[in-house]
Amino acid sequence: MNSIATKCAPQVRRQLLASAIAVLTSASVLADGQISGQLTTEISGVPLQGSRVKIEELNVSTVTGRDGRYNLTGIEPGRYTLSVSYLGVQTMQRTVEVVDNKTLVSDFKIQPSRPEQEYVIVMGQAGSLNKALNVQRSADNLVSAVAADAIGQFPDTNVSEALQRLPGLSIERDQGEGRYVRVRGLGPDYNAVTVNGVNLPSPDSGRRAVALDVIPSDLLEGLVVSKTLTADMDANSLGGSIDIQSLSAFDRDDMFYSFTAEASYNELTESTSPKLALTASDQFSIGSGTDNLGIAGGISWYDREFGSDNVETGGGWDFDDDGALLEEVEQRDYLITRERSGATLNFDYKLSENTELYWRNLYSKYTDAEVRQANIFEFEDGVMAGEAGVAEVGRELKDREETQEILSTALGGTTRLDSWTIDYRAALSESSEDEPRHVSGAVFAGSDAFANVSFSDTREPYLSTPDAFFSGDSYEMDEVEKAKSGTDDSEESFQLDITRDFFVAQHSAQLKFGGKYRNREKDNDVEIWIYEDLDEHGFSDEQLLLSGYAQGAPDYSLGNFGPGINTDAVAASLAGLDDSEFYSEEDSTIEDFDVEETVSAAYLMGRIDLNDLRLIAGVRYEDTEFSSKGTRFDGDEFSPVEVDNQYDNFFPSVHARYAIGENTQLRGSWTNSLIRPNFEQLAPNFVIDDEEAEFGNPLLDPMEAENLDFGFEHYMGVAGVVSAYIYYKEIDNFIYQTDLAGADQYSDYDEAITFANGDSAEVSGIELAFSKQMDFLPGALSGLLLSANATFSDSEASLSYYDADEGGWLSRDSKLPSQSDTTGNLSIGYEASSFNMRLAANYKSEYLLEVQDVTDAAEDVYVDEQTQLDFSARYYLTEGMQVYFEALNLTDEPYYAYVNDNQYNAQYESYGLTFKLGLTLTNF
Repeated sequence: MNSIATKCAPQVRRQLLASAIAVLTSASVLADGQISGQLTTEISGVPLQGSRVKIEELNVSTVTGRDGRYNLTGIEPGRYTLSVSYLGVQTMQRTVEVVDNKTLVSDFKIQPSRPEQEYVIVMGQAGSLNKALNVQRSADNLVSAVAADAIGQFPDTNVSEALQRLPGLSIERDQGEGRYVRVRGLGPDYNAVTVNGVNLPSPDSGRRAVALDVIPSDLLEGLVVSKTLTADMDANSLGGSIDIQSLSAFDRDDMFYSFTAEASYNELTESTSPKLALTASDQFSIGSGTDNLGIAGGISWYDREFGSDNVETGGGWDFDDDGALLEEVEQRDYLITRERSGATLNFDYKLSENTELYWRNLYSKYTDAEVRQANIFEFEDGVMAGEAGVAEVGRELKDREETQEILSTALGGTTRLDSWTIDYRAALSESSEDEPRHVSGAVFAGSDAFANVSFSDTREPYLSTPDAFFSGDSYEMDEVEKAKSGTDDSEESFQLDITRDFFVAQHSAQLKFGGKYRNREKDNDVEIWIYEDLDEHGFSDEQLLLSGYAQGAPDYSLGNFGPGINTDAVAASLAGLDDSEFYSEEDSTIEDFDVEETVSAAYLMGRIDLNDLRLIAGVRYEDTEFSSKGTRFDGDEFSPVEVDNQYDNFFPSVHARYAIGENTQLRGSWTNSLIRPNFEQLAPNFVIDDEEAEFGNPLLDPMEAENLDFGFEHYMGVAGVVSAYIYYKEIDNFIYQTDLAGADQYSDYDEAITFANGDSAEVSGIELAFSKQMDFLPGALSGLLLSANATFSDSEASLSYYDADEGGWLSRDSKLPSQSDTTGNLSIGYEASSFNMRLAANYKSEYLLEVQDVTDAAEDVYVDEQTQLDFSARYYLTEGMQVYFEALNLTDEPYYAYVNDNQYNAQYESYGLTFKLGLTLTNF
């Protein structure tokens, strides 16, 4: 497959890139004058990010940072017109005089035509969106943003759920809660997550994807998603890079605090859950400086009890000419407690007029306690809906507690020397996942198979069973598995960026270069104990009966469940046994691995403003060194395995932004990026059991992508935008799971499951967005705010496998996992002086969840389309006190996965509605 970008000869593209960089790096004589200042609101003194500050005569511009400050360097002495542009406010201008070797301070304050306009511009629903749009408009690359106060406008519990409202983004849920983020149809493992620009490792054992439900949304200042990458950014994402921005005292002009207390109620479990959050910041004067030290901190705690009811087949259907025969199905009841706690503490220090230092820290802890009761049906012969058959039935208990922790700390600063700016940072990020020893599976098998078992409804199978099914005396303990596991993932990094501003033939230009070093270490350790054949260890037949371990039936809405299993009773029965006799060396060893990954990077990029056109060109180089340790088990003995790998890549990029007047602009970019394989795919563990084998592939190549993006943006006052983007990605070395049985050295195997690089994959789409405050409507209707976005995408990948019968390689087409053809958001908001409310809908079409059998597309598992409807309302009791109400999942939308046709269940899960009531106190 050839992308649009590859239609130009490679040598032509290289010449264009080299020419662009050469022009951008041709410097003229340095000038010494500087202009700096800050943009804030007139009444409340709120700093405004994303405002364009421009010297009209020189066509030199910059953008205000999070603290509202800007800095223009290398300006020749003289008189100039300085202008400031912020959406929703008339452009401000003033005449300034620049003196050689001096810094001119020129602050601006937004002056609304009426006092209430300041609230509309920077606060409330419209103000929050307006902040984000200013960041988007002024960015050199294509970004989408969420301001901190916008997160509170939606009923979103965590970072993942806050991001789902953005164009091109959707989420994957776990037990109804948003967990992983997809960008432009590309799954979570294809995107990067950073905190204040520092890469965040994953606490999940085999993945690179970061579960963003771990991080409380209360501790953030904002979220920025970069959908195109510049050369100064890590090249490790195909969909986008998500940056989580934490609090800073300089984000506000004065002392700030916010306290929230909340109670939430889950309809399914009839449980109430508390939440508390506190954030505060202030500025202090130390030494000879004034307000030169900023300290910001926050804590958050949320203890949520809820549950879900589930019925799933896992794709256990046999499709033949007579119809669909159900072979196995499970009823599951979940009781879940998730506790989220987090803290942030950040220091910012203005050492001098030209140097700022910072120390930023974020910690989060997520504990997930889950009790799962299950009934497992396996039919001796598959049965059709409405027919009765014979089934073996087992009852199973899983009771585990999982704790994930994330820590990110970064120490760095910025120093300006005339026309040079030097940024430097050292950072450490750590994540871990710990599961203490727990019952991972206590199975009570039916003493005899049950006759006359039937089901109705292929989407939500409802089981009908004989009376003996509900008796504890019909089951006896067959096996109890206990497990403990731990994963540690840490990354240290060092980064240096050097920027120089100058002029080329009277055009403002910038040269930037630098380097980065990242070293990542990840290890996984699992221990398994399997208690079986307990009758040989002194258990009598009566002691093994379920009736001695049973508890009341779970509150299960999808059928008749029968007795549950008591965890304490199971644990007590095993207490007198010698654990070492039941330790499974094979299961405790084959999932253990240690990996180390080192990435060394350098880049060069340049920027030039040619009147209304801004052009950015650059190239990044990354060298990757990888080492891994695992185990080979051939059925008789274990042997250590060590594998090393090394590869390097160049990533050229070109970005263009063209302004058509003050409020309209065009964007275009050509970029290159990669995704390194997941650790589960790379782990050098080999398990051979007679003619069956399963193993990782530490020599996988990274997935490489060539990306094209073009877009149009038109801004319309406060919170108003119409935008459209098209994108195309060609991905080489696509990674997938396959079966090599029969091929080459696996010719004697019946099954050889591993991971391989495919030929290529493609993703293309169009992304649309619209938002507008209806201030043109009369009276109270002017408080309406409409926001909508939609993304339409398509993907295609080629999966290869060896067919022993054909004696050669075959392939079939497939979509990329997690890619929905259509995603969208629609929200209707209303705000008045003391009240606002919002109704928000989020939609995503079906997507591929799993390729169960690479040889048979009919076995692919898809997740059905989902629409979630949420409502929120806020009322200001006083200027600094508000009460809010939120309702989530108003239509009780289930999670439904299917095989072959969407009428055949793979998994159905319902969660019920959740309601929240809270109070917020703030001085902002």
